[in-house]
Parts: sequence; structure tokens; C-alpha cells
Amino acid sequence: MSAQPVHSHQPDRVPRNAEGIAAALDGVKRLEFYRELLAAAPEQAEGVLRRWWCEAMLDTDPSGDRLTEAALAGTLPTTSVADVVAHRRQAGLPVE
Repeated sequence: MSAQPVHSHQPDRVPRNAEGIAAALDGVKRLEFYRELLAAAPEQAEGVLRRWWCEAMLDTDPSGDRLTEAALAGTLPTTSVADVVAHRRQAGLPVE
């Protein structure tokens, strides 16, 4: 099993900036995003953007409902961290 994305995001469904992230979030999440971003120290802002970009990508994933149902039903395919590390080592990728 690969740790690579199931489907490509080229170009990303959600632009990697505050405007793009906010546009992809619903009202309640959008307010929370802005609250966290405005409260973040400059060195924390990148982490806030990254976290909320991931949230926005999940919210806009066309397969999102199917994946949520599979996760709740316990039928979502999984892999162990050890398998991912072994795969990355075999591919010559960092595992730090």
C-alpha cells in the first residue's frame, strides 16, 4: 500500500492562502479559522494556515462522505506506520 494521495490535487481544490481557505469553509468553520489566524503569533501563522487548509481540503473532497461512512463503519483501508516507513525507505525517501 502506498502513502501517496489516492487522487491528485493538481491544481489544489483549495488555494494555499487565507482567502482560498476561508472561501472553502462554511460559516462556523470560517469564523473559527479567522479567529485562530488573527490570534496567532507570526511564527504560528503558517501552522494555522496548514491545519485549516487540510480541513478545507477534507471538506471539499468529492469522496468525503464515502470516506467518512467507511471510517465510521470500520471498513476504511488502513496501513501501519511500520509499513509506511518501510515503503519510504525502499523508495529512498526520508523517514524522520
